[in-house]
Amino acid sequence: MERKIIFTNDGSSSIYLPEWEETYHSKHGAIQEAYHVFIKNGLNLFRNDSKLSILEIGFGTGLNCFISFLEAKNRKLDINYTGVEGYPLEKRVVEKLNYIDQLDCSNEELIFKTMHEMSWNEKVSLSKFFSLTKRRQFFNEIDDKNKFNLIYFDAFGARVQPELWTEFIFKKMFVSLKIGGALVTYAAKGSVRRAMDSVGFSVEKLPGPPGKREMLRGVKLEYSKK
Repeated sequence: MERKIIFTNDGSSSIYLPEWEETYHSKHGAIQEAYHVFIKNGLNLFRNDSKLSILEIGFGTGLNCFISFLEAKNRKLDINYTGVEGYPLEKRVVEKLNYIDQLDCSNEELIFKTMHEMSWNEKVSLSKFFSLTKRRQFFNEIDDKNKFNLIYFDAFGARVQPELWTEFIFKKMFVSLKIGGALVTYAAKGSVRRAMDSVGFSVEKLPGPPGKREMLRGVKLEYSKK
């Protein structure tokens, strides 16, 4: 599938898929969307935790992983990060992403490069506080149980891949979380909220990133009986 580099409204790059008329991030701003959805409304839930296990559904450009690395460094968090991706980006595409410049962190350029060039299905320590395992895997193959504190659910939208936003997939997400764990996603469709609720998540609507009215967060509560 053809991938084209585009620039979003905050100056950060993203990828456009002409065949699907779909982008990897919000056109209103890739970086600001990532921080709002996954850091502000995800990682920040665990301010009192010094050690976290994160699962990302859709490793993609590596942006969510990279900003989590930066947050771990700044907050002195110990993060074990797992990124699942069925269709990795080509090196030539990754090299055109401008996140290092936009985040003003040229000293971490090697880390971002390593995230993309490291082997699949192998745990790599990128620093004393951050380890990454990239799994080349389709989302319906995930079978983790009670493993993660937080899930970044960043799959392509339900318009183009509705099979990724079903009860079947969200049940897998629910089972993979520890009690008290959370799933955050940019999506806010009623069908997505109902699918999350039906498998046991306590779901709440939250203000969305710029250009989007709402987003969803689901928490796995100990007393959930669904």
